[in-house]
Amino acid sequence: MRIVFMGTPEFSVPSLERLIKEYDVVGVFTQPDRPKGRGQKVQFTPVKEIALKHNIPVFQPERLRKDNQSIESLRKLNPDVIVVIAYGQILPKEVLEIPVHGCINVHASLLPRLRGAAPINWAIINGYTRTGITTMLMDEGLDTGDMLLKEEIDILEGETAGELHDRLMILGADVLIKTLKALEAGQLKPEKQDDSMSTYAPMLKKELGRINWDKNAKDIYNLIRGVTPWPGAYCYYKGTMIKIWKADKIDEGDRSNPGEILKVSREGIEVACRKGSIIIKELQEVGGKRMNVAAYLNGHNLKSGEKLE
Repeated sequence: MRIVFMGTPEFSVPSLERLIKEYDVVGVFTQPDRPKGRGQKVQFTPVKEIALKHNIPVFQPERLRKDNQSIESLRKLNPDVIVVIAYGQILPKEVLEIPVHGCINVHASLLPRLRGAAPINWAIINGYTRTGITTMLMDEGLDTGDMLLKEEIDILEGETAGELHDRLMILGADVLIKTLKALEAGQLKPEKQDDSMSTYAPMLKKELGRINWDKNAKDIYNLIRGVTPWPGAYCYYKGTMIKIWKADKIDEGDRSNPGEILKVSREGIEVACRKGSIIIKELQEVGGKRMNVAAYLNGHNLKSGEKLE
């Protein structure tokens, strides 16, 4: 089976590697190379690096739907299936109609819940205890196509979005291969999504990570986990921004002083929320390094009664 792969970030890599081992990957489409880091050095996408390693032709249109030359190149590749995983572009109808067996997408949620760009993060932010992978036949909508296969996993206690991402990208590769095997065997039974059950997982913005201490500890705890490692949860201490990498929570106790530091020790900094409290375990000042609370307190004299904003 001839496959064209469309994907960009690290999440897509395990699936591409599995496809290369088991199928004929005839082309890879990925986002254009972008400058990254402090030096703004142009870097290949993770998917491009894998494709070049295996001498697979790479195409990087800025906007595929407006690039007739790239669409014609795609037609000439004559794929039986196009596999799409976190590509970063919406496919036009003329692309969706090219492969004989359609375009199959691997999505990191249990559809129709959490359609959109950031389902892993929002599953944690919203307090879900289970999530998973759904493969689907793509249509012109945003994650609205008919579902093919699903596999569920538990979201572990204390798990961050980054940690869940790493588990789901491996599961995604497994479910993709199972989907393609079922396709070859004629065993797939597409299932329409119930749009009335759908929820949305929008793209993350940096300001999402700003902690509002007037919320309950459980919600703040979920936010911290859901935006780690990016964009990161943050607050301010005496005008200096502090990024919180790791925290625990105490659910009990209504508070009249949200944001007040209740207790300072080398094990953690306890901060009042509207209900309960957050115990900060790892943090980072702007321009500084990530460190545990014990290391941070060596150079900072936080006191009970002070406030985080």
